[in-house]
Amino acid sequence: MLIKNAKILTMAGKNYDKGCILTENSIIKKVAENVSESENADGIVLDVQGAWVLPGLIDAHSHIGIFEEKKGQIGDSSNEITEPITPYLKALDAINPMDSAFENAVRAGVTSVMVGPGSSNVVGGQFLFMKTSGRCIDRMVVLEPAAMKIAFGENPKTNYGDNNQMPSSRMSIGALLREELFYARQYAKAKQMAEENGESFEENFQKECWLPVLRKEIPLKAHVHRADDILTAIRIAKLFDVSLTLDHCTDGHLIAEEIKESGFPAIVGPSLASRNKTETQYLHFKTAGVLHKAGVKVAITTDHPVTLIQSLPLCAGIAAKEGLGVEEGLRAITINPAEICRVASRVGSIEEGKDADLAIYDGNPMEVFTNCLYTIIDGKIVYNKERDS
Repeated sequence: MLIKNAKILTMAGKNYDKGCILTENSIIKKVAENVSESENADGIVLDVQGAWVLPGLIDAHSHIGIFEEKKGQIGDSSNEITEPITPYLKALDAINPMDSAFENAVRAGVTSVMVGPGSSNVVGGQFLFMKTSGRCIDRMVVLEPAAMKIAFGENPKTNYGDNNQMPSSRMSIGALLREELFYARQYAKAKQMAEENGESFEENFQKECWLPVLRKEIPLKAHVHRADDILTAIRIAKLFDVSLTLDHCTDGHLIAEEIKESGFPAIVGPSLASRNKTETQYLHFKTAGVLHKAGVKVAITTDHPVTLIQSLPLCAGIAAKEGLGVEEGLRAITINPAEICRVASRVGSIEEGKDADLAIYDGNPMEVFTNCLYTIIDGKIVYNKERDS
C-alpha cells in the first residue's frame, strides 16, 4: 500500500506536511517526502489529500474483551474474587475478540491495547498486549505475558474485608504482596541454584509466573489512585528490585516529584469518569500535564469500560488543554504507551520496519469534530469511513 499526500506525525522526531508511507505485507517499508508509485508494484494507492496520519492509537490499560459490553455479569471475566492472590491467571484465557468494543476501538483509530484482569485482587494475574482487529486471540497478541497486575486501596480491601477475609486493610494488602514476592524470590533462587548444580527441580505452576517479573522482563502493573497507595507500590517495587507502572495515578499531581524520583512511568486515567470513590476525590485532567512537566513518562488510558475506549483521543485532548500540551497529548496515546508497555520495537511510531498500524484522520484526533477516515492494522485497511459508516 502507498499512502500519499499525507500530513504525517511519525512520533519519531521527523514529521511531513506532505509525505508518503509505503507498506509491504504487515510492515512499514518506507517513510519519505516522495515515494514513486512504481515502488508499490500492484498495491493499493491511497491519496489522503492532506489528512493527518498517525501511528495507530494505543490504550495502555484496558479490560476490553474481558469485561464485555452488552452482556452484564455474564460478560464479566475480569476478576477472580475467591482468593486475593492469583498471579497464575492469564487474560489470554478470558478475552473475547467478538466483544463489540473492539469494533468501536478500530473505528476510533485505536489499533492496540494492553488488556488484563481488574483490581479486586491484591495480585490479579497477567496482562497481555494485543491488536484490536481479528477473531483469534492467539493471532492478535503482540506480547504475552506483558505485565503482572497488582492492586492497592479500596477495591481489594472492600472485596475481601466486607466478607471478613484478608485483606481488610491497606496494611494487609501490603503484607500479602510482600509475602508473595518474598516466596517468589525464594523460589527463583532455589531454581537457579538447582540449575547451576545440575540438579533436578520440581517447578511450581503458581510461582513460575513470577520469574519474568523478577527478571524485570515485565513490570508490576499497579492499580493505584491515592497518593499513599502510589508510594506504597513504589516502596514495595524498590524493595524487591522489580519494574512498575503506576496505573490510574489519580493523585499523581500531588506527589509528582516523588514519582519522578522513583523512575517509574504513569498511565493516567480514566479522567473522564465520576469521582464515585473517596480515593478519586482529587481526580483531574491536569494530572498528566503536571507529571509530564515533572519529568515522568505519561500515557493516557480510558480504563475501558469505565470510560469507553473510543473516547481515548478525546481524553488526551482534554489532558492537552489542561496542561499536557498538544504534542505530548498525541505522544501519550502513541509512542509513550508503546514504550511503557515495552512494545515500541513494533508499534507506537511510524518508522521503517515497524508494524503497519496507522490511523488516518481529517484533522487533529484530539478535537471532538475530527473523523477517523481509515484504520490500518498490519498493513490492512480494517476501517474505511466511507465504506463502513
